[in-house]
Amino acid sequence: MPTGPSGPSASSAVGARTGRGFALLGAVQVVLILAITMLSPALPAIQSDLGLSGAQLTLVSAAYGLSFSGLLMLGGRLGDLLGRRRALVAGAAVFGLASAAAGLGPGFAFLLGGRFVQGVGAALAAPAAMSLVRSLYPDDARHARALAVWGGLAGFGATAGMLLSGTVSTWVSWRWAFVVPVVVSLVAVAAARRVLPSGPDPVRVKLDVPGAVLVTAGLTVMSYGLVQAGERPWGAGVVWGPVVAGVLLLAAFVVVELRVADPLVPLGFLARRHRATALWAVFIGSAGMSTIFFLLSLYFQEVRDASPLLTSAAFLPFSAAQVVTGMLAGRLIGRFGGRTVMVGGLVVAAGGLVLIGMLGASSPYAGAMLAGLIVFPVGIACVFSGSTVVALEGVEDSRAGLAGGVVNTAMEVGPTVGLAILVSLATAHANDLRSAGETAAASTSAGYAFALLLAAAAFAASAVVSALALRRRTGASLRRGGATAPTPAPARATARTGGTEA
Repeated sequence: MPTGPSGPSASSAVGARTGRGFALLGAVQVVLILAITMLSPALPAIQSDLGLSGAQLTLVSAAYGLSFSGLLMLGGRLGDLLGRRRALVAGAAVFGLASAAAGLGPGFAFLLGGRFVQGVGAALAAPAAMSLVRSLYPDDARHARALAVWGGLAGFGATAGMLLSGTVSTWVSWRWAFVVPVVVSLVAVAAARRVLPSGPDPVRVKLDVPGAVLVTAGLTVMSYGLVQAGERPWGAGVVWGPVVAGVLLLAAFVVVELRVADPLVPLGFLARRHRATALWAVFIGSAGMSTIFFLLSLYFQEVRDASPLLTSAAFLPFSAAQVVTGMLAGRLIGRFGGRTVMVGGLVVAAGGLVLIGMLGASSPYAGAMLAGLIVFPVGIACVFSGSTVVALEGVEDSRAGLAGGVVNTAMEVGPTVGLAILVSLATAHANDLRSAGETAAASTSAGYAFALLLAAAAFAASAVVSALALRRRTGASLRRGGATAPTPAPARATARTGGTEA
């Protein structure tokens, strides 16, 4: 018997379209994060092919993150103002064109410019993609489960970037790594209108231009100084000068946001205890994961003399554990709640860092190292999934783009700050040991181990602080799997909280 438009056939068609839409958004999210790490194992080959200095190589490595993190809050707000799908398509187009320019360009200028413009496109696309998840899954419980998967995609993208770079730089050329971003961008631009909703109506408010300029400049300048800390001492003007300038610009941003009628980022939005705690978890989680990728890539290639391909292969257990945990994250949050999964993930990740931090100049891979490369991603997948759900709880549809920008900003700034601090400490510790007579391999390994153990301590402390900060949040959303949507409609948010989100 034929079914009407509201019958099973229609429901099946809607479900299929929703699935395709989420797959497209997920692919965009993965490739935007993949672009952060996709050059890491290939940096020696890039330096050799293009004849780059150490300073130029650092800029190439950091350019994407500088523009991505600096523009994310503005990108999120533009998505609210212009429309989410339109912002996604525009961002994907810019990202794809810049990827092609970076991969095909003949020299340093093209690669550097392409990487920077990649970040501009990513800053517009990433918040829009996250906010469109809400439009695909308006039901509270399904949205929470979708966000749990979404949080795991970030970690998978970072690992995939490492694997992609190591493979193509060994078998063909590092330039081929840019093919994946180009292809995904083309698919996103072509398919967005067919499989994605347009999202909520654009917000009709005036853009906070002074706030946008200050936060973009502050994050970019501060991040540049922190990136330079990996190559120069903290006392160098090129390090502390931009860091101080960035902090001052961000302080001015806070002052402006307190005074304007329609702030870019309402400070009350960040001051909510559950959101601040979740954003910290995203920040420290991304910092810890990037530290592992960076230090272990150097360890395998410089201390253990492994090829880029073998270095990438060493991270396969990491990727597998992360994918499996990400697939289960929605169920875990449904049973235990976002808070418990997030805090538990911090504890597990701390244990993984301790295991990896036991490395030495001749430590076997199939021991504590392998165990850590399985345990840590299990924890970090829980951290990203749980914190994404908790951070977006109670956000109105009209601010979903902003919320996505804030979460992604925490994820992008974390590696910059974390690496600057931990790499500096690792280098200082290694230099002390080398001065005391240790071999280069032994001192370098000990420096890396020292930094990883410090990161483990930071994760453990964050778990304790997060548990204490969230202990009074006993609402249904945190106790029972995020039943309260991370982005409920204004009417539901008002009914549950007694008012709209700040």
